[in-house]
Amino acid sequence: MNAEHTAVGAYALGVLDDADAARFEEHLAGCPRCAAELDDLMGLTPLLGELQESTPDPEILTAAPRPELLDRLLQDVGAARRARRTRRLWLVAAAVVLIVAGPLVGAALTARDAPDHSSVSAAKEMYEEGDKKGAVDADTDVDATVSLQSKPWGTHVALKLAHVRGPLTCDLVAVGRNGQEQTVTTWAVPASGYGLPGAATKWGREPLYTHGGAAFNRADIARFEVRTLDGKRLATVPM
Repeated sequence: MNAEHTAVGAYALGVLDDADAARFEEHLAGCPRCAAELDDLMGLTPLLGELQESTPDPEILTAAPRPELLDRLLQDVGAARRARRTRRLWLVAAAVVLIVAGPLVGAALTARDAPDHSSVSAAKEMYEEGDKKGAVDADTDVDATVSLQSKPWGTHVALKLAHVRGPLTCDLVAVGRNGQEQTVTTWAVPASGYGLPGAATKWGREPLYTHGGAAFNRADIARFEVRTLDGKRLATVPM
């Protein structure tokens, strides 16, 4: 076996003299095997550092490493310890984030994949809390009631809609006293419709609750119109 291959441990401990150390370093530059072994042996440097810190008399050591190598190894030990401590802190922080956010993330994924009944419930609650204005259109028989709440940004609007057959795509439009229009919210009416007493399904028999907002102040709104996206007016609610 090549003598340089057996010098890895001695070099790591710093017990080679200058000539032998120089020869080994020349060998190391072209020997991946020794480089890998030296990298593994560098894991022993924390033990050297702790031994130096805990030994009051350096003569107790049977082998005296070169001072410059030992200093370098001890610097590596300190850097490695700091790196390990930093990694541990990052891992702990990541674990805390997962522990705290995990239920929320899981809930969000579940909510994304499930029907959004909570938004319907929220719209119904908002509808119950506001001031209501309603009308039944004489031509279409569509029953529309808006529930209004004044906000610093304008007017919050919740809508209850019944007696409408689908399939349709509709929007609720706020018409200002100055003639300007703002779309409050848009939705689709399924084939089963909304709020139809003779509907085959429960959802068809239930009215639609939805909500949105307009930048108009409440006093500046002249009326609300329920329209299909192709321009047909289904109901008008005057203010």
